[in-house]
Amino acid sequence: MNFKNKVALVTGGNYGIGRSIVHRLAQEGARIAVVARNAERGEKVIDELTKLNKESVFFKADVSSESEVIQMIGKVIERFGRLDVVINNAGCGSQHCGIEPDDPPGKRWKIFCGANLDSNFFVSAHALPHLKANEGSAIVNISSTSKFHGNWGLYGVAKTAVEGMTRSFAAEAAPYGIRVNCVSPGWIETSAEETAAAMGTEDSEWALPPSLLNRMGTTEEIANTVAFLASSEASFITGQTLIVDGGLMIMDYPSMPSLDQVGHRLYAYSDEHSLPKKK
Repeated sequence: MNFKNKVALVTGGNYGIGRSIVHRLAQEGARIAVVARNAERGEKVIDELTKLNKESVFFKADVSSESEVIQMIGKVIERFGRLDVVINNAGCGSQHCGIEPDDPPGKRWKIFCGANLDSNFFVSAHALPHLKANEGSAIVNISSTSKFHGNWGLYGVAKTAVEGMTRSFAAEAAPYGIRVNCVSPGWIETSAEETAAAMGTEDSEWALPPSLLNRMGTTEEIANTVAFLASSEASFITGQTLIVDGGLMIMDYPSMPSLDQVGHRLYAYSDEHSLPKKK
């Protein structure tokens, strides 16, 4: 997955999954444009890469604003002279979305769709003319397994739309040789604070395991997947969403008590580990 001489733009690249994506692409030789609203965190990531002798620049922008996206991409091209890879990672979730209990539906819609959906559209649309100038260009969007669950509300709605946009942009960009794919993370450990909030019990244990592998995923595991989809190793993959959730979405947890009674009869190998147990 050699990105030598390529320029990668990563939105939300100053924290969590985005930061790990930045480090992974830089490790593979890419020059990095880190884009985010929080300049303090952004410059910290740049310092980290500088110490590793990796070329990177921070660009402060609110990617839910089309005018700021236009200016930001112009600055990226001015600085690097080209653009090969776009990673649409920026977004807001349940923890830090800035929505108050008395906010009306229209404001909630604007916040969730602006941060999670409009940002993808504006960055992809305005990057497209620059991506098509270079062979092997790619876009990778970040959605979420929240799209499967109604209890994630408008966040799940916005992330569902991101996957639809991925397919639409894949069709639009294909004539230019640009591939567009998406990664859908499950429970990923981005910070101790968010992990504790998700676990939610006094003794900090999950009521049910966060994946079939009985652990949360790491930001590095998402970054590895993103790097693959952005690379030439995925040269015949476009318009797809790859779920990276440790098998969580294939589980039917309400059936577990009944399946415990059935036991080995459902499986090829019969022992006490045939069915996943609670943590």
